[in-house]
Formats: sequence, C-alpha cells, structure tokens
Amino acid sequence: MKPTPRVVFSAARLASRVGAMGREISRDFAGRTVDLVAIMDNSFVFAADLVRHIKCPVVCHFVRAEIRDVNVGGYERKEIFFSPEPVLRERDVLLVDAVLHSGVTLDFWAKRLLDSRPKSLRTAVLIDKPQERKVDFQPDYFCFQTASNYLVGYGLPERRGLYRNLPYVGALSGAQRGEGKSTGARAKKSRRKKRSVR
Repeated sequence: MKPTPRVVFSAARLASRVGAMGREISRDFAGRTVDLVAIMDNSFVFAADLVRHIKCPVVCHFVRAEIRDVNVGGYERKEIFFSPEPVLRERDVLLVDAVLHSGVTLDFWAKRLLDSRPKSLRTAVLIDKPQERKVDFQPDYFCFQTASNYLVGYGLPERRGLYRNLPYVGALSGAQRGEGKSTGARAKKSRRKKRSVR
C-alpha cells in the first residue's frame, strides 16, 4: 500500500495562489500576447491551471530538459539534453516550471530562449526552494517557498512516477520513500527581486 504524503499545500491553497499569480501576470502582460513555455513533465498540472487564469491572449509551448550523467573520456559529467526551442523572436515570453531547486534547468532554458531574442522574458514557478540554489537565478513569480525536501502531487511524482494525480502538494519522509535524510545546499544571495503572489 502506498504511504499517504503529508499535506504541505492543500488544494484550496493551490487554487488561491495560482489564481492570484494568473491575475498578476494578466496585469503585467496587459495588451500583449503571452507565449507561455512550460517545462515538461512536472509543470503540466500547474501550467494547465495557471493558463486558465491568464486573461490576455496566450500561445502555449511545451519543452523538455533532461540532465544526464555522461561518460566522456573516462570521466563522468552532467549534460543537459533539450527539445527544440520554439521560435520566440520579438515575443513576450513566460517560462513556467513547477519547482525551482538548483536553478540549473531554468537558468539553462532562460539563456536558450534569450538567444532567440524575445521582446521580454519572465519566469514563473509554483514552488521556490532557494536553499537548494546552485546558480544565481530567481523567478519573477512564485506561489510558495518551502524547505521541504521531497514534494509530490499536483503533477510532481516520486521516483516511480506515482502521486502526480494528487490534488494537493504533499511531502514524503525519508522512511516513506526508502531513503535517508538529505539536506539542501545553502542558497546564494541575489540582488534580483523576487515577487511572491499574494
């Protein structure tokens, strides 16, 4: 029998915060078309809910980025494999992901999308975990900040792909997922301003 995750963010809180984020984005992008780029797979539930709260015109794009360990000349290194980027020249882009951990994936995608010379680029995440940051990257919009180490539900899976269908975001303990405790890296300071949706 699957263990039941402890509720961290309830379905009601998710609906409230995602709705508030959608309204803020609608104000910021008023009079423009938003090209929303959702990083799959973890953001699919969040992106689907968010886009329905954005009142200006929206064009949706879906991309994937996967970090793999690659052996090169006998040495292990991490490489990012990505799907082809959408053409976004002179477009107003909103890059969306579910959880911002180290910042590596979002920083990578932001730089790739900036190469196509959009008119503007902003980032939105459901959950920000600044204590785990490994690069100096901050989102323009986030719904929640937390130090919980292992979150599932609302599109987020555990290792076997379970729990994506939970209507809330929950946490699994180390014992529940068969692992020992882990700690996140200390967050680096940044001068960029983050906006929490209220």
